[in-house]
Formats: sequence, structure tokens, C-alpha cells
Amino acid sequence: MSFISTGVEYGLHCLLYLSGSSAGVREASVRDLAEMQGVSVDYAAKLFTRLAKAGIVESTEGVRGGFKLARPPEKITVQDVVEAIDGDKGLFDCREVRGQCALFGEQPPAWATRGTCSIHAVMQAAERAMRAELEKHSLADLATRTHAKAPTSYGEQVIHWFNDRAANRRSDRQA
Repeated sequence: MSFISTGVEYGLHCLLYLSGSSAGVREASVRDLAEMQGVSVDYAAKLFTRLAKAGIVESTEGVRGGFKLARPPEKITVQDVVEAIDGDKGLFDCREVRGQCALFGEQPPAWATRGTCSIHAVMQAAERAMRAELEKHSLADLATRTHAKAPTSYGEQVIHWFNDRAANRRSDRQA
């Protein structure tokens, strides 16, 4: 079981295309972003609805309408995207199992349930560490690292692909 959904992965990849980096555009339609990532338009639309509600993207109007980042990529952390798409759910849901030992019967002794459960404490520390790590990395950081691997021609291909799709939509509407 993963704690961070696949939607976060798709959302981050889509946002990389909107980061304005050398392999991105400033705005794109959900349809184009979905096709670029190989997911359904409905799925991408749900992700972008959540991202918009969280103030990470905003819709754009007009023939080239779609979405663009609502703030600079340096100001959008991976944690922001995780919370926008998956919500602020915890890693661990303590069920206070420590008080349910068969030896205790109906009433566990005070020592068994006193203070924070040691297992819960470890899980809380792990969650704080994970969130802190996700806060350290911005969309701009990811874009830089991702595009450093690719040849220059890849960025040019991405930009042309999005621009061609937008131009085709414009000509389809005018026809």
C-alpha cells in the first residue's frame, strides 16, 4: 500500500510541464496534459480541480485556455501538491491497541495506556520527517533535476507539441 497516491505522481509530472522551464510551457489544457501523461482526461481534470482549489494552479480563458501555475514554481513544494491531491491524511492511525490485550479483560491497567503509545510516537516522528523532506523540494527544483537529464531537443519537442495542439484547437474553432 502506498501512502502517497499515483495521482500525486501524475499531478507533479503535469505541473513540471507548466513550470516554464526549458521543457515546459506556461499554460496548457487538461486534455493536452492528460494526453502527454497517458491518463484519461477525466482523471487529469479531477487532479487539476484539486490543485486549483489548493491555489497551486488557476484556470485560463480563451482559445488557449487551460491551466497555469498560480504562483512561481519556486513557491510550490512537493508537500503542497501531496496535500492538494491526497489531502492532509496521516501516515498512521493509532487504534490504541495497547489497551486491548486479552490479559487485561475489560479494564486495562493505567500503566498500559499511560502517555503516548511508543509505536505511535515513532510513526509521528516518521511522518514529521517525511513532510519536512517534501517541504524542502519545490516544483522548480524538480524541474531543474528532471530536465538536466534530458537532451536539449526534448524541451524543444515538448514546447512544440503543446504549441501545435493549441494552434490546432484555434484553427478548429475558426473553421
